[in-house]
Amino acid sequence: MTSLYLHHISYLERIQFLKLSERQKKIVEIVKVQQPLSGEKISDLLDISRATLRADLSFLTLVGILKATPKIGYTYSGSDLERLFFFDTFQKEVADIMTSPVLVSHDCFIQDAIITLFMYDADVLYVIDEDKLLLGIMSRKDLLRASLNSSIQKTPVAVCMTRMPHIITCQKDMNILEVAALLQDQAIESLPVVDESNDRKVVGCVTKSALLDYIIQEARRVEVKREEE
Repeated sequence: MTSLYLHHISYLERIQFLKLSERQKKIVEIVKVQQPLSGEKISDLLDISRATLRADLSFLTLVGILKATPKIGYTYSGSDLERLFFFDTFQKEVADIMTSPVLVSHDCFIQDAIITLFMYDADVLYVIDEDKLLLGIMSRKDLLRASLNSSIQKTPVAVCMTRMPHIITCQKDMNILEVAALLQDQAIESLPVVDESNDRKVVGCVTKSALLDYIIQEARRVEVKREEE
């Protein structure tokens, strides 16, 4: 019944399902180094009771990280390295990869906004009011289109920005898989990270390029670790 459930749940649910406790991670490391190991030997090495260990071993066997063989013991499957990589990578919180937002005042002119965009090499500008709360957002494409106007030196950014409440936001405690799904579903390049107590207070920015850089960095780190092992 449980294996049938695992077969049919979504990819995101599988990732969430695969969250390992610290004890489960220790079990996996011990088995990798000293396999094959009996449940009794693992219990002795961790100095915990067999009853306490039973649920962890059942879980690790169920998801395919460990393999249980009668009269031999537990061995490390290794078949879920990629799945665990995706879990560890995509459970990273937005707070860990977000960058500082580039803010412009609502009374800023388009020409000044374009200069600011390229000065900070930003993907997006956030327009704020007198209280430094989010009013709108402008992408590179928005400003490129606006630059076709011959009077950008005296045209306010309000003319070309996307206004609240038509702005998709995220919070810094969201994981990057959730944010990546939002970016993909909404076909946008970046998201403002807002304060959890005020959805108009911008505290950061997360972009597709930042997500990709992080994923590549983690993939390289895992590959190096695998080669060292």
